[in-house]
Amino acid sequence: MSANVRPSSMQRITTAELANAFIEKQVAELRAQIGTSKVLLALSGGVDSSVVAALLIKAVGKQLVCVHVNHGLLRKGEPEQVIEVFRNQMDANLIYVDAVDRFLDKLAGVSDPETKRKIIGAEFIRVFEEEARKLDGIKFLAQGTIYPDIIESDGVKAHHNVGGLPEDLKFELVEPVKLLFKDEVRVVGKALGLPDNMVYRQPFPGPGLGVRCTGAITRDRLEALRESDAILREEFAKNGLAGKVWQYFTIVPDYKSTGVINGKRSWDWPVIIRAVNTKDAMTATVENIPFELLQHITDRIIHEVKGVNRVLYDLTPKPTGTIEWE
Repeated sequence: MSANVRPSSMQRITTAELANAFIEKQVAELRAQIGTSKVLLALSGGVDSSVVAALLIKAVGKQLVCVHVNHGLLRKGEPEQVIEVFRNQMDANLIYVDAVDRFLDKLAGVSDPETKRKIIGAEFIRVFEEEARKLDGIKFLAQGTIYPDIIESDGVKAHHNVGGLPEDLKFELVEPVKLLFKDEVRVVGKALGLPDNMVYRQPFPGPGLGVRCTGAITRDRLEALRESDAILREEFAKNGLAGKVWQYFTIVPDYKSTGVINGKRSWDWPVIIRAVNTKDAMTATVENIPFELLQHITDRIIHEVKGVNRVLYDLTPKPTGTIEWE
């Protein structure tokens, strides 16, 4: 049977008991595969890479080297959470790379969405390669490949951006969750003790906030995006929508409008709220947010986020609008 085919006899992982059995089996297989060698992982803080990291920590401990690259396009508090969970709580061998200036300097003045994506992906590979070459004894490269990735991209997890590493590094792949669907990965992550806000993290694009800060990214507009997104997520969590809505985020487009702030004319950005539900991401419906809550979120954003004077709600389903704006 092809390695790219999920065994028909494989039981769906839906309970903690099944997850623990899967973990026990994977730990044994990982120890047999890796032996006494070292394994490298690009740890984004997303569900898949976090679960792989937790599995490998359980299996080989300090033989795992995690590299977390902060490219400046993560949501508020995400780099800090990765450090807290993996270095401080799980005692992982974690390398943190502050590459914010490097990425944002490369992106300065670039407005085309596909060009931005290519720059972010290529620069990530360069940073990760540089870190990999500093390390001795690395034989394996771990990836958070899951089963839909195999179906859609023939086993290459493109959003982790490590598929383009130079061949001379000669890493062997370690992909412990490659036969799992996303919901199963979450069950395993919960059984491994990862925090709920990491296990049930909503989908987040590979280029991060880079595709929600539309047009040419500027640091001040990116900060407005990060802060408004944090307010939206906080209010959705407080009001019971975090687990109900499939994906929700803010966008700060590259244009301004007039407004009035503290009795003075302003020339500032709008913040656009997007909240959708979907089963397969091929179509999506807009969540019906209570108007009073929208008013409260609007009030917080326009008073707490610098450089913003309007808040809009995107009412467009997919089709015609895609879920992301870029």
